[in-house]
Amino acid sequence: MSPAPAAAKPSFLTPFTYALFRAIWIASVVSNVGTWMQNVAGVWLVTTLTTSALLVALMQTATSLPAFLLSMPAGAIGDLIDRRKLLLATQGFMAVVAFSLGAFTFTGHITALEVLGFTFLLGMGAALNGPVWQAVATELVPRPVLPFAITLNGVSNNIARAIGPALGGLIIAYYSPGYVFMLNGISFIGTWLVVYRWQREAEPSSGPAENFTGALRAGLRYVQYSPAIYGVLVRTFAFSFGASAMWALLSVVVARQLHLSSGTYGVMLSWLGAGAITGAFLMGRAGQQLTMNQRVLLGSIGFVGTNLALALVPSEYWLFPVMFISGTCWLIVMTSFNTTVQLHVPKWVQARVVSIYMLTFQAGMSLGSVAWGELADRISLQTALLVAAGWMLASLLLAIPFSIHQPEGLDLAPADSWTDPAPGAPEGEGVDPEDGPVVVMIAYNVAPADWPAFREAAQQLRRLRLRDGALRAGVFADVADPTRLTEFFYVATWGEHLRQHRRFTRDDQAVEAEVRRFHRGPEPPHVSHFLAFPRTANVEVPSPPLQVAESVQ
Repeated sequence: MSPAPAAAKPSFLTPFTYALFRAIWIASVVSNVGTWMQNVAGVWLVTTLTTSALLVALMQTATSLPAFLLSMPAGAIGDLIDRRKLLLATQGFMAVVAFSLGAFTFTGHITALEVLGFTFLLGMGAALNGPVWQAVATELVPRPVLPFAITLNGVSNNIARAIGPALGGLIIAYYSPGYVFMLNGISFIGTWLVVYRWQREAEPSSGPAENFTGALRAGLRYVQYSPAIYGVLVRTFAFSFGASAMWALLSVVVARQLHLSSGTYGVMLSWLGAGAITGAFLMGRAGQQLTMNQRVLLGSIGFVGTNLALALVPSEYWLFPVMFISGTCWLIVMTSFNTTVQLHVPKWVQARVVSIYMLTFQAGMSLGSVAWGELADRISLQTALLVAAGWMLASLLLAIPFSIHQPEGLDLAPADSWTDPAPGAPEGEGVDPEDGPVVVMIAYNVAPADWPAFREAAQQLRRLRLRDGALRAGVFADVADPTRLTEFFYVATWGEHLRQHRRFTRDDQAVEAEVRRFHRGPEPPHVSHFLAFPRTANVEVPSPPLQVAESVQ
């Protein structure tokens, strides 16, 4: 990345001082404008082709479901292969789909189900593109600037939300949705050209590479043993499930409750976008005075009011300011979730964790859209929106067991060294990366008076071992010498153990140092490695006893 001008403290606009971030951000604005034009055109086209509120609501599902199916594979691929090449492939694929949808629309014989099908294909491209696109920000700006870069990425989408729907609505009103789909295809081509010009530096290889299945398991394991990430995922699902009612049913409210045109629907979304842009500036100023947890609570309360207003307000003029506030709340909540996830995750697993976060978000959106659409069809539109408001209100209680952790002060750079010296040790020479399983044992001498504090510190270290690749981990006491405590962890292969070393961060080192603080004696804790017998080198495998047939007398 190119250096930015010296500054005492990063600000909201600091990411724009990095030329590469600036170019990709502008490209994302253009692409997002096309996407929002596409969303308006697609939803409105289905609204005019069918009388079913469920089919209209399924447009949101057609966009979100591919992310539910493909986000995790996309995250694993994004951490394993060149991210630039993956972005080129996904942008090209979405361009072809958008052009094809436009061509079919111009024939005049397209059905609501066909629009859903093309929307699903575009959702597939977006699902493969999304985790990598978000993770790329960490390569464009340094960590202190990253929260502002993430906020600006949210701003790019909301600038597009402010412009795209209104522009799409005008084109639909005066021409045809087909023109909107064609313009969306052109926007993908523009983004493809910017990414093509990005000369990304190849990352040096160190140690055995992960395979696809192992990479997926590593991502899931990291989330399982990371309380900060797990809490964000729970809150994300609860919020997106309730907030999906607005996205899924807003067009139905405009068309069938207020009896207005596609132009008004586009203006509603533009008010949302304008509110989100305002929310970005609030995040850069007053928002810094609030914790992540407080921001999420504030935004969630705003969406309680959004669903109530859509159900009860009889005039679009009252809904315009409601949509503005909703956009502000949306930006504050989603940026808080996204920033927390990315700042709690080291680079080696970033795309995978982002993909799991996106999967959780899209699962909430998909399931919520189906639930609220079905409820609107079976009972009434107003009932669906009121129940959604009740869900959002109840979800505020999740802040008690699943508080959002602040990411400040974390140092996720790779550790310089580790207690376990395996990668460079002579005992590891000649061992095949696929050999295993491997057991690592670290012996400590700990005074009985220190056992309670040692146990608590060792529990934290055990979580890190499991998070980074161990299948089992724990601490045993020597029966003959109770002061001798042995930490062990069990890893599937020697290659996976080597990858553990690359995954250990400087923050993890502080946890390890706390455990080692209780060790007594002139020598450091003793580390031993055991490889499953008889796969170690130069071990003779005994033959089974020779079976001699009994002689015939």
